[in-house]
Amino acid sequence: MSEHILVERSGAVQVIRLNRAEKKNAITRAMYARMTAALAEAEEDPAIRCHVFLGVPGAFSAGNDLSDFLAVSTGEASDTGEVFEFLPTLAGCRKPVVSGADGISVGIGTTLHLHCDLTFATPETVFRTPFVDLGLVPEAASSLLMPHILGHQRAFALLGLGEGLSAQEALAKGLIYRVVAAQELEEAVFGAARTLAEKPPEALRITRSLLRGNRAEVSARLKEEAEHFRERLRSQEARDAFTAFMNRKKPK
Repeated sequence: MSEHILVERSGAVQVIRLNRAEKKNAITRAMYARMTAALAEAEEDPAIRCHVFLGVPGAFSAGNDLSDFLAVSTGEASDTGEVFEFLPTLAGCRKPVVSGADGISVGIGTTLHLHCDLTFATPETVFRTPFVDLGLVPEAASSLLMPHILGHQRAFALLGLGEGLSAQEALAKGLIYRVVAAQELEEAVFGAARTLAEKPPEALRITRSLLRGNRAEVSARLKEEAEHFRERLRSQEARDAFTAFMNRKKPK
């Protein structure tokens, strides 16, 4: 299990906190595995009625740790299966999911919120998905869900062009629920989560299920994206992009 994922329980709320501040919460394979296990365990625990995702001040997540992707691209590792176990587990949660983002929210740091019921963000938060720039394709069913929320052209600007989305733009488009000051973020997130946890759980589960609709299309898109993503990880385009990114990160 990863020490960079802190799992805590506050009454009927489970908190999953990304805690790798020195790397802006870039998510490793071990971090994915820990989050998957935490979600799965809490889903089976009747004492837990709501999940919460949080990052650290200034960074929800910088996305995947590209050293893991580079290892697959160069043949040093066989796969990044932990990523593709986490996403369907998150998408399949039966209990409400609330998230709070401050600052950097890149890749999965953006698409994770598509599977949350309420997302709070600070004014400093910027959502970005530079998949194509890395020789990759969208994940987390974002190629399906983003156009439904943003419309085709704004979704393409985010997922294809790589243009960022400010917190205020995300709020206006319906991608997130509310923008709050950084010092108020956790209070707002926990307030919403505790309110949800106090509601009749079965009535809330059914309501959530009705709102989310038939999830078969989401599940199918998750699988389709995963197939393309795995293929792209081994492409020359991705290998070149990962190498260039890692070289830029090396101290001079």
